[in-house]
Amino acid sequence: MNQTIHQSPTLVGTVVLPGDKSVALRSALFAALGEGASQVVNYPTSADPQSMLSCLRQLGVEIEEEDGILYIEGVGLHGLKAPDAPIDCGNSGTAMRLLAGVLAGQPFESTLVGDASLSSRPMARIANPLREMGAEIAMTNGFAPLHIRGNPILQGITYRLPMASAQVKSCVLLAGLYAAGETTVIEPTRTRNHTEQMLGLDHVDIGTDRYLTIQQGQRIPAQTYSVPRDFSAAAFFLVAGTIAPQAIIDLPSVGLNPSRSALLDVLRLMGADIAIENERERGGELLGELTIRSSKLHGVRIDGDIIPNLIDEIPILAVAATCAEGRTEIREAEELRVKETDRIDAMVKNLRALGAEVEEFDDGLAINGGAPLKGATVPSYDDHRIAMAMGVAGLVAEGSTTITDADAANVTFPDFWEQLKRCAAQD
Repeated sequence: MNQTIHQSPTLVGTVVLPGDKSVALRSALFAALGEGASQVVNYPTSADPQSMLSCLRQLGVEIEEEDGILYIEGVGLHGLKAPDAPIDCGNSGTAMRLLAGVLAGQPFESTLVGDASLSSRPMARIANPLREMGAEIAMTNGFAPLHIRGNPILQGITYRLPMASAQVKSCVLLAGLYAAGETTVIEPTRTRNHTEQMLGLDHVDIGTDRYLTIQQGQRIPAQTYSVPRDFSAAAFFLVAGTIAPQAIIDLPSVGLNPSRSALLDVLRLMGADIAIENERERGGELLGELTIRSSKLHGVRIDGDIIPNLIDEIPILAVAATCAEGRTEIREAEELRVKETDRIDAMVKNLRALGAEVEEFDDGLAINGGAPLKGATVPSYDDHRIAMAMGVAGLVAEGSTTITDADAANVTFPDFWEQLKRCAAQD
């Protein structure tokens, strides 16, 4: 499916965002491993969260949905059943990496598969620590499918993350539920903290390192999980409302976990007018109401510790940079090259196609803002964040911009195009 977006000087409306994918996937998994019946409120209908439910059902977990609430009958840490076929994670790297940690401690064999995009994402980063703990993991040149021979007597380890990755951290901590003694993950650079918050783990900071420890057999009680609205989905409307010449956009009940919302800080540093009201906590997650108004932006340099908490938002940040006065440089973001696509390469090519002045680096890109964008036909590269970022760029590009394979947005935001066009008063 292709989508065509026309230049629009006005952007007005209230956007109801999908539930947060990262929180949703973890909520479903922890509910499945819990002791008794749990509920998950505001579970999203997008592809990745639905892939997690499909995987859990293959492992014998009973899941029902009624009036927008998931009812999950937890089987405890040791109640999962051997699947009778490969477990299909679809496009979800989070599902594959988190499930690998759990399956490493099971008394049966399993195979995790995914679509072509997921099968090109690196999995040695989780296989290595799981092997240290005693699991047998087979891959193809470091990529999925993952063939896991579970070991119910894993050994606890102390593992220093070689890269900033919440998925790797979560994988090791989940395997630690099945490992003798304690399992400790050392995190040199902070990443999103949903797993440790939801498991109630304490941390110890020593210098710049954060130590997270989990005990074998830690119980996960049945409970009600409330999924906040996705900040990563909000990011596209944060930028759209900032760069459109006449805009006012309201985003209700957005998750504002500090380990996820670095884009707010960057956009404000660039000069964005973003107001937050009614900040509150629900289920351990900070929420707020956001209002975005048109702003004049200026370029900034972004690198260092903020990058892991901004990594998913860099494609749309690059679009904002095209409308900023001066140069914006984003470095130390090489992780973008191993996402659903090489997002550095994709954004450089697409922004150049629209007329932006872009320089590419191994670990990022730089944009000289102010060059007028002109509509063109650009690919999504079957990547939801590339598709949506280019849709926002189309709002300020002269003429019309067509995004091919735009239905990639369904992975996280199924009605993105409808909401964007409604705010822009486009059919």
